[in-house]
Amino acid sequence: MRARLRLEVDVAAPAELLWAHVTDWPAQGEWIPHTRVETVPPGAPADQVGGRLRAWSGLGRVGFWDTMTITRWDRDARGGGVCEVLHTGRVVRGEGVFAVEATSEQSSRFVWEELLVLPLGRVGALGWRAAGPVATRLVGSALESLRDRVEKEGDAGS
Repeated sequence: MRARLRLEVDVAAPAELLWAHVTDWPAQGEWIPHTRVETVPPGAPADQVGGRLRAWSGLGRVGFWDTMTITRWDRDARGGGVCEVLHTGRVVRGEGVFAVEATSEQSSRFVWEELLVLPLGRVGALGWRAAGPVATRLVGSALESLRDRVEKEGDAGS
């Protein structure tokens, strides 16, 4: 079974600036709570197809690694782009998308989408009924934090 999670946020900043923030993998922990992202191996580039990442989600030692391989990396002329990943971990499996699109020269939109493979068949589907709304609220909160950070930086650069 699969579950889909899709959220978006409009940001009063250029697409180029928003893209720089969402693809600054190590800095994602600043706007995604209880998450640490790193490239694999450490310091390797992760700005092209085949790049690998892993994200630790949890508190302290309690959590899990979400391993990912970049399967699409496209930039557009207006400063935005699309990064698709394949989640290959034990806990999180499926596909993910980060997309940034310019809505004007000084505004943009960020879309976070996941198509997750739920484990345990019907039991997993029932679990997603409880976990899905929580995940949606957590990602929504992260997107608000991202928006606020990018807009603040955009204002400082004006």
